[in-house]
Amino acid sequence: MEVKAKSFGQKYKVYTGPNEKKNQFQSQCDVDVVMKRATIRKVRKQGKGKRKEKKKCAGDQEQMAGDEGRTLEVTPTWAVATVTLSLIVVSILIEHVLHLLAKYFNKKRRKSLIKALDQIKSEMVRLGFLSLLLIVCEESVANICIPKSAGKNFLPCEDHESDAEEAAKCADQGKISLISRNGVQQLQFLISILAISHVISCILTFSLGMLKMRNWEAWEETTRTLEYKYSNDPRRFQFVHQTSFGKRHLRFWSGLRLFRLPASFLRQFYGSVSKVDYFILRHGFITAHFDEGTTFDFQKYLRKALEKDFGVVVGVSPWIWVFSMIFIFLSADEFKYSYWLPLMPLVVLLVVGTKLQGIVTKLCLDRNDKSLVVKGTLVVKPSNNFFWFKTPKRLLHLIHFTLVQNSFQLAFFFWTWNKFGLKSCFHPESLGIVIHIGSGVVVQLLCGYVTLPLYALVTQMGTSMRKAHVFPQEVIRGLKRWKKKAKSNIAQKDNTSVKSSTSNGSSFSPGFHGEFDEITVVDEDDEVASMEIQPDSFHFSHRSQ
Repeated sequence: MEVKAKSFGQKYKVYTGPNEKKNQFQSQCDVDVVMKRATIRKVRKQGKGKRKEKKKCAGDQEQMAGDEGRTLEVTPTWAVATVTLSLIVVSILIEHVLHLLAKYFNKKRRKSLIKALDQIKSEMVRLGFLSLLLIVCEESVANICIPKSAGKNFLPCEDHESDAEEAAKCADQGKISLISRNGVQQLQFLISILAISHVISCILTFSLGMLKMRNWEAWEETTRTLEYKYSNDPRRFQFVHQTSFGKRHLRFWSGLRLFRLPASFLRQFYGSVSKVDYFILRHGFITAHFDEGTTFDFQKYLRKALEKDFGVVVGVSPWIWVFSMIFIFLSADEFKYSYWLPLMPLVVLLVVGTKLQGIVTKLCLDRNDKSLVVKGTLVVKPSNNFFWFKTPKRLLHLIHFTLVQNSFQLAFFFWTWNKFGLKSCFHPESLGIVIHIGSGVVVQLLCGYVTLPLYALVTQMGTSMRKAHVFPQEVIRGLKRWKKKAKSNIAQKDNTSVKSSTSNGSSFSPGFHGEFDEITVVDEDDEVASMEIQPDSFHFSHRSQ
C-alpha cells in the first residue's frame, strides 16, 4: 500500500498484512506523525532565519552607532586630513572671490559697494562667532536645568514627544535641560542656513535693483536728444492736467485719500515708475539744486544713491536682531504662526511701496494747487513734508527690516524642512507651506525690483540733497586741499599785516580779502565739475565732456 502526504508532496510505503484494517489504521497514524515532524522542522527552520535576520539588524545598528560615536582616536589620520584640507580649500576660494570682488569695486571707484561688501563680511564673522560660542557653551547650556512644567510652555509642537537625552545633572534633579545638546547643534545649523540665506538675499536684491536701473539709463540718454528739448520748450504754456504727468496722476480719485491709497497700492505691481514720472522728478530735482541749463546725469546719481542704500539694508542692526528673537518666540503653537507671521514682511513692504507711490501723486496735486498753468516743463517742488515724520530715512529702515526678516523666515523654513521634513509639526498643512514660500519669493522680487529703486528715486524729492553723490571724490579732495592752502595763505598775509600795522602803530581787524575765479576738477568718469568760489558766494555747475 502506498500513501501520499498531500501537504508535503512526499510518498511513504506501508506494508499490509492479513489484517488490512489494522494495518490501514497503523498507516494513517504514521502519516500523521510524519506530517507533524515535517511541520516542526519547517517552523524551526523559519525561526533560525528570523534569528539570523535579527542578529544581522542588531549588527548593523551596532555598526551605525559605532560610526556615529567614533572619536578621532579611532579615525584614520588620512580621513581627518582629507576633510580638513577640503574645508581649508573651500574657505580660501571664498576669500579669494571676495578679494577679487573688492578689487573690482575699487577699480571702478564704487566705494559704496566696497562698504556693503565689508558689511556683509562683518555679518558673516558675527554669525560665525555666534556659532563658535554655541559649540564652546554646548555642555554649559545643556546643564542649565529648568522645571518640567516650564518646559511644556510655548512649544512649537504640542503633540510631539521628545526623545532627547537630558543632562545627567538635570535628570538627577527631576528636571530638564534648558536646551539639550541636540537642540544646540540644530541651532548651530540654523545659524549657518541664516548666513547663506542672508548672502543670497543681498545678491538678489542688488542685482534686481541694477536691472531696474538699466531702463532708467535709456531714459537718461533721451534727455540729451533734440526731440526731448523741443517737447519741453520753455516758451510753451499748458494746463497741468494736460501734461503727461497730470494725465497720469490727476484723476477723479486723486484728491480723495480713500481712493488714492488703493490706487497707489495697485500701482506697485504695474508701471511702478513710468517714463514721465522719471522725467518730472528729474527735472524737479535739477531745478531745486542746480542752475537752469545744467547737464546733470541723474541716473548715475540714482545709481550711487541705490548703492549707498544697499550698504544700509545688507547690515543687521541690533533692533533687527530684537525682532528676529521675537519671531522665534512667536513660532510657538499657541500663536498659530504659520498663517500670519510669514506675511508680516510682505505687509510692511506693501505699506512702504504704497506710501512712495502716494508721494508721487501728492507732488502732482501740490503743483496743481499752486498753479493751473505751467510754462515749459512742469516743475515739482521737493519737500520733506510728504514723508512720515518729515524723515525720508525711516522708509529705508522699514525696507531694511523687511529684507532681513524675510531672509530669516526663509532660512527658518528650509531649516525645518531639512531637519524635520516638509510636512512636520512646524508646517502641518499645505496652506502654511504655500504661504511661507510664496510670501518669501514675492517679498524678494518686489523689494529688489520695485520698492528699493522706487525709494532711491522718490526720496530725492526731499528737501536735502546727498552732496556726497553729486560731488565726485576728486572734487571733495580738491576742495579740502584748496581750503588748507587758502588758510595757510591767509595766515601768512595776516602775520605780514600784523607786523606792518604794529610797526605803523595802527589797529588791525583780521578778515578775508580777495577773490577766486574758478576751480575745475575732472573726475574718473570724464565729467567736469567747476566751482566759482568768491567771498560771499559758492556756485556749483556740472557738465559732461
